Amino acid sequence: MRNIEFEDNEYYHIFNRGVEGRNIFMEYYDLTRFLDSLVLFNSVQPIGSIYERSFENTEHKNPNKRLVEIICYCLNPNHFHLLLRQKTRNGISIFMHRLGGYTMYFNEKNKRKGSLFQGVFKAKHIDDNDYLLHTSAYINLNARVHKLGGETSKLSESSWSEYTKAKVNSKICNTEIILDQFKSKKEYADFCEDSLGLMWQAKNEAYELKAVILEE
Repeated sequence: MRNIEFEDNEYYHIFNRGVEGRNIFMEYYDLTRFLDSLVLFNSVQPIGSIYERSFENTEHKNPNKRLVEIICYCLNPNHFHLLLRQKTRNGISIFMHRLGGYTMYFNEKNKRKGSLFQGVFKAKHIDDNDYLLHTSAYINLNARVHKLGGETSKLSESSWSEYTKAKVNSKICNTEIILDQFKSKKEYADFCEDSLGLMWQAKNEAYELKAVILEE
């Protein structure tokens, strides 16, 4: 059971994976469905399903008052990461509950039953700025942390382009919170690249430690 109380205007690293490590995204349309959910369900006002909202005027699809600020995200074949800032009371809990509707879509599409995710979502409080910056790098480059490539990379999507490209077709994240601390997008990209080496080192050390423990 998650032992954390979400506070307004605080940052949290939210993540979860498929039950028993199974894939939660089987094709690119699944990714786009989940990304649509990040935008459409981030509203203080009660909302219906994505299908119901498809008939509404576009002006209602991007509400001004949001449950959370999405700082960055990464969707990988069998897990996801979100960096969120809570904007309203219980905003994260409500937002994640709505995202849980993805399970219904996935099960109906793939003719399956039961849980899709491994229990309730996990959450870590980001309690200082250095932690915030490195968490953003970890999430934005998460596919590379796991060295996803080939066909697998087609089932991965992150906010990296929002942080590094001059223009993007659509924007989900509030990137200013992170980017305003750097002179340019390139400087932030360089910071992330440097962090990536440390992430790989930490991951390798974790595997080595696990191997030692198993041998004892």
